[in-house]
Amino acid sequence: MADGARQSAPNPDFVARKPQQQRAKVRVDAVLQAAEELLLESGLSAFSIPTLAERLEYPRSTIYKFFPTPQALLNELAERQLGALEAHLTGYAQSLAGAKDWQEPITRMVHAAADFYRTHPAAQVVLLTGPVSDVSFRALESTIARLGTLARSLLATRGIDIPRGSPDIAALAVEFGTASLRTSFYLYGRMTNEYTQAAADVMQSFLAMRLGLPLRR
Repeated sequence: MADGARQSAPNPDFVARKPQQQRAKVRVDAVLQAAEELLLESGLSAFSIPTLAERLEYPRSTIYKFFPTPQALLNELAERQLGALEAHLTGYAQSLAGAKDWQEPITRMVHAAADFYRTHPAAQVVLLTGPVSDVSFRALESTIARLGTLARSLLATRGIDIPRGSPDIAALAVEFGTASLRTSFYLYGRMTNEYTQAAADVMQSFLAMRLGLPLRR
């Protein structure tokens, strides 16, 4: 992607408008909660703001005030779920100080990510079915880059340095692991143990190849 395209401003119709008053914040949270429930019941194809307004018994204008399009609402859900995923994995990383080798932190972090998706089913829909727009795409890739930084820090505690530069090896490893989890959701509608372990395997194999690390089988 060219630098100009990457830095262009997102379509404002795809961006949620932040509520300023507490009453409005409560209403927006209610809309987002109902939107997650609707997604889990009917999927993306049946998702619409009129359906959501009818469910909540809100005037459509109340929802459109903060979410001018369905994409804006879905992007907001994606950003919130990405924030929760990142917080979950960052917190979990603190328990990995005693890992026996460099592969164990990778495996355990992947399983922690799969556990997050299992306990947050709406995250599977908004994060693993592909980006809704350039807004959610950017949010996802930014999160993957930060999770790559987290992986870099974890391996640094084992005395392993992941070089910075292009390609971003750490971010690519996270991208490959995410692709395995996405495939699990596509095929089975859930995180299976087999695809979760495959996500760990592909990350480890890529890092081992790029960094010349030994692989424990």
